[in-house]
Amino acid sequence: MSEGTAGSQWYDNEAGPLVRPYAMTGGRTQAGPTGAHFDLIALVTLVTDAADADDDSLLGPEHRHLIDLCRTETQSVAELAADTDLPVGVVRVLLGDLLERGRVTVSRPVPPAQLPDERILHEVIAGLRAL
Repeated sequence: MSEGTAGSQWYDNEAGPLVRPYAMTGGRTQAGPTGAHFDLIALVTLVTDAADADDDSLLGPEHRHLIDLCRTETQSVAELAADTDLPVGVVRVLLGDLLERGRVTVSRPVPPAQLPDERILHEVIAGLRAL
């Protein structure tokens, strides 16, 4: 066996410390008791006027990273997972924590079926021009 502790042959020096996803979420797989379901396209916005907006000491580093990513602009769950390099399931649980604390809001984009018909919009524009 190579030098080091048993099992170290599975890790390379460039990988850095390995933290299992269940350690980041405390073993949870659901996004909190609120029953929130985070679709990949759900949009996450930071709440800047939350009661504990300045107190990040109770949050883990992953929570703070998500807050930092949302600080500049609204992000989708898929974007947050990609930017943090975390599995989507972990990001959903962490976002559930932030939602419970009132640190973020989650909205869903308008489904294409609920958008107005393009023909109607052209008629409205034509009507406005006619005025």
